[in-house]
Amino acid sequence: MPKCVLGQSKSRRLQGFRVAAAAITLGALALPAYAALSQREERRHQIDKLEDAWRSAVLSSNTKALDVLLADDYMAITPSGTIQTKDDTLQSLRSGRVHFSSLTISDRKVRFYGSTAVVTSLADIQATTADGPVAGSYRYTRVYVRNAQGQWRIVSFEASQIVEPGQRKKSETH
Repeated sequence: MPKCVLGQSKSRRLQGFRVAAAAITLGALALPAYAALSQREERRHQIDKLEDAWRSAVLSSNTKALDVLLADDYMAITPSGTIQTKDDTLQSLRSGRVHFSSLTISDRKVRFYGSTAVVTSLADIQATTADGPVAGSYRYTRVYVRNAQGQWRIVSFEASQIVEPGQRKKSETH
């Protein structure tokens, strides 16, 4: 009988060792997944802050802040289909040809592809342009790329006006 009890004790110790080893292994496997999740959350937080900085810069016509956010090769496609470079965008704000009085952002989604972040959102705007007042809802896509220095820069932007069924785009009425 003592041999059996001793055998059970050894078996239980071996089983306890196996459970501990499995827990350590699972913990070690979960650590990279947790680190990746934490890194993804940090990148998301960075992009959210940049989106807020962009909104603030546009509302206050702060071309210095916008100059930092936009990549040198930045290109935008406006809701009317025209192309704007970084210089065009900055000059429009600087000159007052474009002025945003209200810009409410919602439904933001951020996706990452390596060193690229793609942001889609809904923007409700009120602005004045050289063509007159503009108001309405727009869907936009903004693309950020992390440069060699690790800084996120906006490289592309495109906006489309949301048109309800039966409604015409502003550009179709002129």
